[in-house]
Amino acid sequence: MRINRVFTFGGTGMDERPSRRRRLAGMSVGLVYLCFPVLDIVSGELTGAEAFWGALGLAAYVACFLTTALSPREYGALSPLTYGFMGATTVLAVCLPFLFGGSWLSLPVYTTVVYSMALGPLPATLAMLAMGTVVVLAGLLYEHDPASTLVLVFQVVTLGVLFMSVRGTRILVVRLRRAQQEVARLAAGEERLRIARDLHDLLGHSLSLIVLKSELAGRLAENGSERAVAEIRDIETVARQALVEVREAVSGYRQRDLSTELDGARAALEAAGTQVTVRLAGTPPPGVLDGLLGWAVREGTTNVMRHARATHCEIAITHDGRATTLEIVDNGRGAAPYGPGSGLNGLTERVEAVGGTVSAGPRENGFALRIAVPAAGEAGT
Repeated sequence: MRINRVFTFGGTGMDERPSRRRRLAGMSVGLVYLCFPVLDIVSGELTGAEAFWGALGLAAYVACFLTTALSPREYGALSPLTYGFMGATTVLAVCLPFLFGGSWLSLPVYTTVVYSMALGPLPATLAMLAMGTVVVLAGLLYEHDPASTLVLVFQVVTLGVLFMSVRGTRILVVRLRRAQQEVARLAAGEERLRIARDLHDLLGHSLSLIVLKSELAGRLAENGSERAVAEIRDIETVARQALVEVREAVSGYRQRDLSTELDGARAALEAAGTQVTVRLAGTPPPGVLDGLLGWAVREGTTNVMRHARATHCEIAITHDGRATTLEIVDNGRGAAPYGPGSGLNGLTERVEAVGGTVSAGPRENGFALRIAVPAAGEAGT
């Protein structure tokens, strides 16, 4: 996902571009030292053609400087037009001090600020040294006060370093905000995936059970059996429970309970005409694996009800302190074409997230699903 962020210098905001009027007002205050070249013109220090060209050059410099400074850029990247105005600013900052003397030496200082905020560290540093050289040479040419020249050189260096740091900080802020937006996007995607995965497991199991019980209730009703009413009530109960589970899944509160899922699997499979055997070996699995194994039992038994047409299903859970394993084996259509669906893929993601493995596929007489989680995965779940 591409995020555009406009980044300018001379503004006050870090995360969004301030209004041009506000930035222009702030920069106008900073241009106060251009009053010295203006005084040269209005006081008569420069006369005739010199005053005309000086005023024209100063106006052109201010226009190019402000255009460069106020130009928008994405993540510090300048447009060709902005580079053109920066070049014009540079030419005027070099030529005007050599043409009109010491009062104009503040122009290279301002130009250094432009470089520091618009260019990378290396080109900005080279440009800063070049502007410092211009100040020194123009000061020597016009026999400018050495102390004042030294102060101006010091301003070139300090302002250059300062605004390079400001630029670096702003770039880091842009990167941070982009990273935050990417994290938010990934988190939203992960949450959508979780909800889709939970709804698939929940509704797949519940709806399969509702279909089976509806078929059974229909057959019983045709035969006039009183059991049809009980089956219809079971359908209502399953539907209501599915609604509750869907709400819990969407809100993130749904937790799988292994013992409950084993009871539900037994009831669902027996309703489908499948005999169930549950074998537990070793100590009870740790609580951190309870939810994971609950999901696995639900997914595995749902697939048996939907696809296997089995007469017998065995669920075996073993926890020996070194690893926890779950096996669901049936005697159904093991030779049928097999391809993992979204439910099994979702289960695989859950298991692999804790360092476990999933193997599933047809065998000679039926189908087998096996999950193994090592002790390290149990501790880190």
